[in-house]
Amino acid sequence: MARRGIFIVLEGPDKSGKSTQARFLARSLRARGREVLHTREPGGTPFAEAIRRILLDPKNRLHPLAELLLYEASRAQHTWEVILPALRRGAVVLCERYTMATLAYQGYGRGPSLPMIRSLNRMASARLEPDLTVVLDRPERDFSRRDATRRHDRLERESSLFRSKVARAYRRLARTEPRARLVDTSGGIPAARRRIESLVQNLLSRRK
Repeated sequence: MARRGIFIVLEGPDKSGKSTQARFLARSLRARGREVLHTREPGGTPFAEAIRRILLDPKNRLHPLAELLLYEASRAQHTWEVILPALRRGAVVLCERYTMATLAYQGYGRGPSLPMIRSLNRMASARLEPDLTVVLDRPERDFSRRDATRRHDRLERESSLFRSKVARAYRRLARTEPRARLVDTSGGIPAARRRIESLVQNLLSRRK
């Protein structure tokens, strides 16, 4: 696939700060004159956002295979309709979650075969791989705490055991997946922001 842009993905467990850090990073890149597409998964297109509502609705009880296939359908539409055109015109695509999330949540979290998930990921993404995947790591103690004042989506209602499994999966994937980097968020938002911007600056310098 011919492309001129740069594809950066922010990954991590729920409430690890992906959206906050993505907004900071998008603002920083735009200030440098870059065209930035800030998007998310599941979502990013009307069709994919409709799937997102199904996936996150706590009233829905989904079989693990049905859940997996819904994520991949959302990804296929998102990739072909939004991400690939932006990369071809030279934009920086900044996406909250992509294929690694499916490995962490549906593979290590739910149990479907990892080779099967990798195969589906390749098909749904048109074999697109991020130039950089930033994995935000939360302290283990956070997974036993919940904010009782807010409404939780279907994934946020999962047990602390499930959420810990996902966090451990992310740490493992960050060590083994190409072009992935783990960023500790325990030092606060500003420290994580500086680390992410350093990683992105290194990437941009190499691409020059």
